[in-house]
Amino acid sequence: MYGEAAALGAGTVLNALATGVGSAFAIDAETTARVELDDSGTVEGTIAGAPDGDTRLVRRCVERVVERFGDGQGGHVRTESDVPMAAGLKSSSAAANATVLATLSALSVPVGETPVAARDTGETGDGTDARIDREEACRIGVRAARDAGVTVTGAFDDASASMLGGVTVTDNAADDLLARDEVGWDVLVWTPPARAFSADADVARCERVAPMADLVADLALDGRYGEAMTVNGLAFSAALGFPTDPAVEAMPHADGVSLSGTGPSVVAVGERDGLERVRDHWSQREGDTWPTTTRTDGARVIE
Repeated sequence: MYGEAAALGAGTVLNALATGVGSAFAIDAETTARVELDDSGTVEGTIAGAPDGDTRLVRRCVERVVERFGDGQGGHVRTESDVPMAAGLKSSSAAANATVLATLSALSVPVGETPVAARDTGETGDGTDARIDREEACRIGVRAARDAGVTVTGAFDDASASMLGGVTVTDNAADDLLARDEVGWDVLVWTPPARAFSADADVARCERVAPMADLVADLALDGRYGEAMTVNGLAFSAALGFPTDPAVEAMPHADGVSLSGTGPSVVAVGERDGLERVRDHWSQREGDTWPTTTRTDGARVIE
């Protein structure tokens, strides 16, 4: 019983920590999960390149899929990623989505675009008569993230962008998809050497910028994503204690720029020529500056 799948990293339009409403967009950076199921009843996990990495999330993803569609199987999950960990680029959401899809594949559960009411009670079984759509598969990973304690909000905004592609706006309190749109941007990412874990973010300080978050949500729901990003980036950089200099450097040349997630990465979107000018500034900073693009196809089953 083997499955393999890949899911996307993402950048932030609106951080959900202030109000529970969030928005993110998928980027061309992937995490791959390989799942082998057996009759051991116990799930083990490894992360390529991080032998001491925390595998609670991906193990819980396997367990939740098995609880709903399987018959008590255990096994092993291994993830490998182009998405930097703890950098604000949704590495956890990508790992969760890839693991969920790989486990569904191992159980021969079809994943489609249309919601299908199958095993909604969470009963176990052999999975042969069950189906699931990608939005609901995404929710399995979100619930696993809450179980594992690796997220404050549940990160349905990040997870939905990673799973569905494009840009999404969500109500994370209800795990409700408010909007999805397809965008075609060039993207520039600056990732400093420091790392920041979402679960460690100062939620109380973020809640103080709720009026700005409400404005960002209105802009995003109106399709004004670049403006939304920039307002979000300034507000949450201040709330979370990150410098605003990288955003100010990018503003004359980019359509939008924001702190991504709870940092420390900063993402800018726009035309390639403009982003090359931003790169001239950011490449002088310590860390990695790298170009990518948006993706609209979302996560996929490989095998």
